[in-house]
Amino acid sequence: MTMFRIFGALLASVLVLFTAPAQAQFPSLDLQSRYEMIDRDTGRSIGPVHRRGLIGGSPIPRTTVQFDGRKYAPGSIIVNTKERRLYYVQSEASAIRYGIGVGRDGFRWGGVHKVTQKREWPGWTPPEQMRKRQPGLPAFMPGGPDNPLGARALYLGSTLYRIHGSNEPETIGEAVSSGCFRMTNEDVIDLYERVKVGAVVHVLH
Repeated sequence: MTMFRIFGALLASVLVLFTAPAQAQFPSLDLQSRYEMIDRDTGRSIGPVHRRGLIGGSPIPRTTVQFDGRKYAPGSIIVNTKERRLYYVQSEASAIRYGIGVGRDGFRWGGVHKVTQKREWPGWTPPEQMRKRQPGLPAFMPGGPDNPLGARALYLGSTLYRIHGSNEPETIGEAVSSGCFRMTNEDVIDLYERVKVGAVVHVLH
């Protein structure tokens, strides 16, 4: 009986060690099973949970880095299309760095805009020009795990461009989009919780 009690206490300690960091890192997510992550706000599946606990397995881990943010206000976003990285400015000295997918040749751009909208599980209306290039696209696709905009979207000014999630995490770090900036669903949820409407977005190209 004593051995069972000791084993139970050790098991409980191990579970606390493994579950507490995940809850701190992903406050809006619930692990429904070993294979699925659920968004508490909508009850929808975000996608498979890989062995490292990553949704979709981002090839570029999110990290806090030293950053010269003296030119930018805290809460600003810096998109570096050459690096294929996005920086969320925390202070004059630090930023959170995320891997992103950027526009392919002929679709990359630069400029300064503000976040005008934030949407959870956004629907997608492909632009007319895109539908001409890809006739098989629907006129509208409702939000959900299969939507190319992923779990969250930040809309940039009055443009058609967004910072959004993706159901193709393997494209992070690549130049494949039509001008939007892709993130894994895990990373875009993290960014979405930090960014406010009105935040300035600097796209460096």
